[in-house]
Amino acid sequence: MPITFAPISVDHSPQVCVIAEIGVNHDGDVQKALSLTRIAKQAGADAVKLQFFDPDLLLSEQAVLANYQKDQGATDVKQMLRQLQLELTAILAVRDLAWELDIGFIVTPFSLEHVPAVADFEVDAIKIASPDVVNLPLLEACCALGKPMLVSTGTADLAEIHPAADLLGHSCEQACLLHCVSSYPTPMEDANLGAIGMMAQTFDLPIGYSDHTQNLHTGALAVAAGACVIEKHITHDVNAPGPDHAASMAPELFVRYVQQIRDAQVMLGKRNKSVSDVEREVRRISRQSVCAARDLKADVPLTREDLTLRRPGTGIPAAQLEDVVGRILATDIAKGNLIYPGDLER
Repeated sequence: MPITFAPISVDHSPQVCVIAEIGVNHDGDVQKALSLTRIAKQAGADAVKLQFFDPDLLLSEQAVLANYQKDQGATDVKQMLRQLQLELTAILAVRDLAWELDIGFIVTPFSLEHVPAVADFEVDAIKIASPDVVNLPLLEACCALGKPMLVSTGTADLAEIHPAADLLGHSCEQACLLHCVSSYPTPMEDANLGAIGMMAQTFDLPIGYSDHTQNLHTGALAVAAGACVIEKHITHDVNAPGPDHAASMAPELFVRYVQQIRDAQVMLGKRNKSVSDVEREVRRISRQSVCAARDLKADVPLTREDLTLRRPGTGIPAAQLEDVVGRILATDIAKGNLIYPGDLER
């Protein structure tokens, strides 16, 4: 399924791309991964995403656990990742189901050695995780595959993002930077959704948001801030053991989360200010026009005291009240009646 993430525009706004991040919330079980893919489709997501890694290729002997991983009960980083690893056949099974369901399939590779396999997957897009926004060799290798690219920017400042943005801009036909806060889960006060607009002004690329908050409304708020892609982890159980479940969304909430994103984009409209079709009748009957304040005779110059303003707005506009002073009526006008341009002598 083709994946697009053009920025929201004034004239036409393509649908915000919602990515259901399965990540490692399958716990190494392909059946869970397939179930989450179906849940993503039912919720209205546009794509699912998996992480593709081999602990032996990713970790050196000095690799350690992050604090949030320790908080989830992990004691050995390599053992933890082995338990969360999917075999190639399982990844392909998820891809095939996603395509059968007519949603996109995205993979995050973590190692240069895995880039050729990603090419063989025929993925719809490639996502680079936040730690690798500064990993230019991995970025270059993935860009060379000619697929749409998404790059998360958690843990990075603007100076660190610039080289990746320049590479994406020159090497990829479709690319998107994702504002992200690498905190699992992210407290509301740290979400910093204002960075979305700032990044859009800084980089000549579409900007999305990778959401690690536990708030139902964050995705919609990110769309209001200008995000054209929303990525959100999904899980069967937010209380399950594992590094990402706590920063994820359960199926019943994810349905509402996606709907709020869709509603937000509809409510944003075209980001211009014009009179909508539903307002035209209200404007006609509720604006005010120049009106006779008393019985008025023809052939007598009008004074300010002769005039007042009344609804509807079908006569001489209220803004032109002073222009009517001194004019002469061509016909008598009874008190309380609007004065129309044709009632005035030329």
